[in-house]
Amino acid sequence: MSDVAIHDLATMSSEARTRLLERTEADLTDTIRKVEPIIAAVRTRGDDALIELAARFDGVTLDRTALKVSASQIAGAEKELDPDVVAAIRLSVAQVRRFHEAQMPDNLWLNEATEGALIGDRWTSIDSVACYVPRGKGFFQSSAIMTAVPAKVAGVARVVIVTPPGPDGSADAATRFIASLIGIDDIYVCGGAQAVAAVAYGTQTVPKCAKIVGPGSPWVSAARQLLSNRIDPGSPAGPSELLVYADSSVPAALAALELTVESEHGPDSSAFAVTTDRALAEAIAAAVPQFWEAMGEYRADFSRTVLNGRNGGIVLAPSIEAAFDFINDYAAEHLAVLSTSAFELLPRIRNAGEILLGPHSIANFVLGPSHVLPTGGRANTASLLSVFDFMKRSSIAYLSQAAYQRLAPAARTFAQYEGFMAHANSVSEIRDRILSNSSPFTRPVRSR
Repeated sequence: MSDVAIHDLATMSSEARTRLLERTEADLTDTIRKVEPIIAAVRTRGDDALIELAARFDGVTLDRTALKVSASQIAGAEKELDPDVVAAIRLSVAQVRRFHEAQMPDNLWLNEATEGALIGDRWTSIDSVACYVPRGKGFFQSSAIMTAVPAKVAGVARVVIVTPPGPDGSADAATRFIASLIGIDDIYVCGGAQAVAAVAYGTQTVPKCAKIVGPGSPWVSAARQLLSNRIDPGSPAGPSELLVYADSSVPAALAALELTVESEHGPDSSAFAVTTDRALAEAIAAAVPQFWEAMGEYRADFSRTVLNGRNGGIVLAPSIEAAFDFINDYAAEHLAVLSTSAFELLPRIRNAGEILLGPHSIANFVLGPSHVLPTGGRANTASLLSVFDFMKRSSIAYLSQAAYQRLAPAARTFAQYEGFMAHANSVSEIRDRILSNSSPFTRPVRSR
């Protein structure tokens, strides 16, 4: 019997199919209840709460001076790393920077589609952002690159990193080295819900930020929900999820290998291979265990839990239409299309955080696009993290007198119909009289 679940859509009830679409983070009710007192503690007690929560959740003893990573620790981080890791980080930073520099919009865009009127957009960066770099089931220093580099490219004035402390109370060396490479001076060792609260309210040490970005645990997601009126919570990025579409043009072992990639993140991950070929489905399921043997028991246990449960395995579809209906309904964080016809299949895909076409996939540590992607089915409306997450747009409009006179009557009609008389007055002869007065004042100023 296979250790990988096979879910047959042809024999499945609509209720069972709906359950397959659910994510482990769908209901955060219990987590929100636990997070509320954490947020309250940070709001009222600041640094003291962060120190106590670090002892409680991370098992480390900190003092206020340890909450912020020192300049010397950032500057000396490279010496703590293997040269191969340093080279990989340098390559990733360069690739991600290059991609996002090319993505940057023009600062100002104007057109005269309406004669006599200049209308367009102006892009400006946000003032501050906190980049959350997780640490728990592993090191996630790549998240520092994938969030902070586009923030710096976008021109954010203050970019800070918040990350849980390690066993010795420090930020990991790779995160510190990345900060040194991209010009970030502010790293704070606080994690989980308390980190979100810290940058939402500000503490004696941690600065208040306008936005927080980056992947995180359900505790981080719950805190973001609760604090969305205090800080922009950023794009949703919860537990990892993957769909792999595979057909008989690729080896079953390749699809099996891909399934292990996201399922190794943790038992709350989701990972499915989707195919219309029953023999291929069975071959994929049979091929997975060989990769568990090559992963190490810690990660293999996570992958087994995911792939033998409701949140993972093989989805057998009765037709290609049914396969892509499931794929689009699922709206996965990652979608790998393993087929020699991958580009021909692309028009069938509407919803996915990222789409990896063809057999030569290296995910996106070093490709350029950010790997911070919408999870929980939110890829049906949300996009991957980019420079646009660190910028906002203002509409710009300038009207000549002729354009104003041509458009004002219709604007006045709208205002009158909706009952806004000041709006109507502002596009009436009242404005004309004011502008026709040669004096800049509407009435003379009397001297005393």
